Amino acid sequence: MAEIKDELDRKLIAILQGNAREPVSSIARRLDVARSTVQERIARLERKGIIIGYTAILGDDQDHKRVQALVMLSVAQQRSRELITQLESYPEIRSCLTISGEFDLCLIVEPDRLEDLDAVLDEIAAIPGVERTRSSIVLTKKFERQRPFMPQNVYSLEN
Repeated sequence: MAEIKDELDRKLIAILQGNAREPVSSIARRLDVARSTVQERIARLERKGIIIGYTAILGDDQDHKRVQALVMLSVAQQRSRELITQLESYPEIRSCLTISGEFDLCLIVEPDRLEDLDAVLDEIAAIPGVERTRSSIVLTKKFERQRPFMPQNVYSLEN
């Protein structure tokens, strides 16, 4: 399993999760360690697969809020693999989750306008293997969390 050496690694990961673009020199000052120590730690965490990438988090553009919908799909199981491959081609589909219960998949769909949502829903319903759909439009987002770093889920190996 991935290796987190100590509290310094945990603090470094927390800082990078808050702002992955923070300069190494600034991180070193905050952690009260040498700049080379921070660079070596980041390189090791990347090499070990603890840090697997960096991403841009898009801000809310108040003048251009996107429509968001949750779309539940019941699918023919023998066609689910090719169906999911087809769904991947839709840039409006932000996420595709397999779920238990009455439906098989839950899509998070984010088109620019309601008219675009209507068109995407029609297209999804027409894909072979989709047996039925149920859609809910998100009215407001009360809060949202980024996936936090959970050190208790990572086992540390002694060197």
